[in-house]
Formats: sequence, structure tokens, C-alpha cells
Amino acid sequence: MDESRIASVMQRDFLRLRPDEPIRAAVAQLVRTQSGAAAVVNHSGGLAGILTQKDCFRSALGASYYRQWQGTVADHATPDVETLDIETDLVTAAEAFIEKPFRVYPVTDGGRLVGMLTRTDLLAAFLQYG
Repeated sequence: MDESRIASVMQRDFLRLRPDEPIRAAVAQLVRTQSGAAAVVNHSGGLAGILTQKDCFRSALGASYYRQWQGTVADHATPDVETLDIETDLVTAAEAFIEKPFRVYPVTDGGRLVGMLTRTDLLAAFLQYG
């Protein structure tokens, strides 16, 4: 594997959520797995969005006020997701993190979701390789 590509440092085992999943269950999974975000995948496994911890706060605050969680993952997730291609080099990925406020990028190979890349994954790679 080419160590200069994000394929060498991305997470291949990552949290996937369904759009119709209750938001409370999704938040519980994010907390349990200590994930900052989860890929939202449709019934065929295609990327349908991303749900971040930040996306969950509105629902969590509503639940604290009304004592009831409202909605599904689809109601709270970001549907238009920016991704990185599996062949992206580490420097280009770092530049993407600098330019955008994202903490995680879904990684695709030919349009198919294959992983997630976090800021921590990438910084660890720079420590290891540099």
C-alpha cells in the first residue's frame, strides 16, 4: 500500500447509519463508539449523507426541553457530502482539512464508500511518516 495515500491511514471499520433510524438511537451509537461522525447509507449501501455530533445537538437540546427525541437520522444529517477519493495523497487531504471546517471526510473508491478519514488519522500519519 502506498503510504503517501489516504488509503493507508483511513478507517475501514466505521459507523454506518440508516436514514430512517431514530435520531436518539443514532446519537447513542455515536456516543458508544466515541465517533465524531457516521456515514449515512441508503438500503443499497450508497452514501446518503453524514451525521456529525454537531448535527445531533439541536435534537438533543429539543429532547432536554420537551423530554422527547424527535426525528430520524435523515432529518438531521447533512445530505450533500464532500468526499475524498481513496487515491488522494496525504498533503492534499491535509489541505482539504485546512480549507474546510470538517473533522471527518468519507472516503470513496469509484463513488463507492470505503472508509472515513479523520483529522486525527491524518495527523497521526504525519507524525509516523514525517
